[in-house]
Amino acid sequence: MVAGSTEGLKITGLTFGGGGEIISCEPTFLAMMDYAKLWGTSINWVPLNKDYDFDLDEIEKRVSSKTKLIFLCNPNNPTGKLLPAQKVLDFCNSVSNKAIVFSDEAYYDYITTPNYPSMVELVKQGKNVIVSKTFSKVYGLAGIRLGYLIAKPELAEKLSERVVANLNIMAIEAGKAALQDQEFYDFSVSKAKEAKSMIIQTLDELKLPYLESHTNFVFFQTGRDIVELNKQMADKGFIIGRPFPPLTDWCRISTGTIEEVALYNQAIREVLG
Repeated sequence: MVAGSTEGLKITGLTFGGGGEIISCEPTFLAMMDYAKLWGTSINWVPLNKDYDFDLDEIEKRVSSKTKLIFLCNPNNPTGKLLPAQKVLDFCNSVSNKAIVFSDEAYYDYITTPNYPSMVELVKQGKNVIVSKTFSKVYGLAGIRLGYLIAKPELAEKLSERVVANLNIMAIEAGKAALQDQEFYDFSVSKAKEAKSMIIQTLDELKLPYLESHTNFVFFQTGRDIVELNKQMADKGFIIGRPFPPLTDWCRISTGTIEEVALYNQAIREVLG
């Protein structure tokens, strides 16, 4: 357990990335790579492929003796895209023989593909795979900072030596209660789905392209620079996603309450309609 899965990403980059490189695609969640760079790790960035997915083939081609870690965010932040199940399983199974594969599964609970596998299955097989999970998304407990990593014992022991922020009792008890509250879990997933449908309906009306989302947000092409759109939406009372280079005319919008999403839809129609 760690004080938020972000700490888990950072200590993994620090523990295993030092003196070598981390390979990942951009845009993605940057916590691991940004922190590892502070400690001398180089980042080998691979562009997303034409379908805005992690380019697993290109990543595998780039693996070398310098490669210490491969970072996957699946579903990815900010795109919301989900990698094909068998392809990512085969990739992790193969590449983990050469370097440690980190699978960030923060948005796993929102996946709509039936029986989609977690890379935890490969951890159980003793592979060099680390999986991160969080209570910040579907459980709505971001403020208490509670997440966890799943890894085989040899890797887990090394990571535990680098943990800085010890958990507090409130976080532990909240996490235990959340895991037992199936009614709230189902409610949270259902409301995120409903809110996403409302956002997508508005994007269809505006004829704006968007990516299929397996998360609690939608990533869509705006037709204008995101910095400009940020200012226009702030004037309407809404904070939207930051720039995600190189996709600087795309916007990530997260779901809120149904009432909040209805107000957002009205504002985005006024700005982009």
